[in-house]
Amino acid sequence: MNSWDRKVKVALLSIISNTILIIFKLIAGVLSGSISIISEAIHSGMDLVASFIAFFSVRHSSKPADREHPYGHGKIENLSCIAEGLLIFVAAAMIIKEAVEKINAPTEVEQASLAIAVMIGASLINILVSRKLYQVAREEDSMALEADALHLKTDVYTSFGVAVGLVLIKVTGLNILDPIVAILVALLIIKEAWELCKNALNFLMDTKLTDEEEVQIEEIINKYSDKIMDFHKLKTRKSGNMKHIDFHITVDSNLTVAEIHEIIGCFKKDMADEFKCTRVTVHVDPYRE
Repeated sequence: MNSWDRKVKVALLSIISNTILIIFKLIAGVLSGSISIISEAIHSGMDLVASFIAFFSVRHSSKPADREHPYGHGKIENLSCIAEGLLIFVAAAMIIKEAVEKINAPTEVEQASLAIAVMIGASLINILVSRKLYQVAREEDSMALEADALHLKTDVYTSFGVAVGLVLIKVTGLNILDPIVAILVALLIIKEAWELCKNALNFLMDTKLTDEEEVQIEEIINKYSDKIMDFHKLKTRKSGNMKHIDFHITVDSNLTVAEIHEIIGCFKKDMADEFKCTRVTVHVDPYRE
């Protein structure tokens, strides 16, 4: 299975799992009257929208470069992360609004055992799906899938937190704990949204690759120190899963074009072996005494 198929199929898995969870959470929320479960259904609804965004972004980000997009379509994934982050902020605001209303007029939580079972089941499903998403996201270097996995990972914590809250309500009889748990869920969601947007904006601003990756690049270049005089002006950035590497080399002015071309080919091959998706641009400067 190629990279594109893997990303699309795992994104589709996220859509299916979120749809199922929304149905069960809504049923449990309506039957129990729990605002924390309703808040979780809202969260899962936003997760579903985010999954659709991830699905369409991974489909389009893998398109090859064309006349209008000579550097490819990779930044679609970065844009999708920002969209997902904004959706999470909206979901958190809706949850807090509903929770505050319930604090002022608390309602009794009914059928708590059913609600607890649904929340624990939701946590287990999201653990499995998020692990799969993280695995493919890391292997294919997909920011959109990583964002989707982060959504589900947060859903694991919030669903489990709601289950704990419902257990406490059942033990203590304090129904006000329900909206308080919902607000804590919303705060966790806001933190998630901030991390998503910050990471996506870094790549849209053409932030360089990590220090570790740049050290690896320099090590590859230095392997050929006997063929070049020096290298300088190293610049790196990332678009989607594509790493762009740009640097200058100084070479003996007596080298032929064919010899220089061979050296550049070695750089490109070694960097492609080290990093899964790269586009390497090498500028040649002749040595002058």
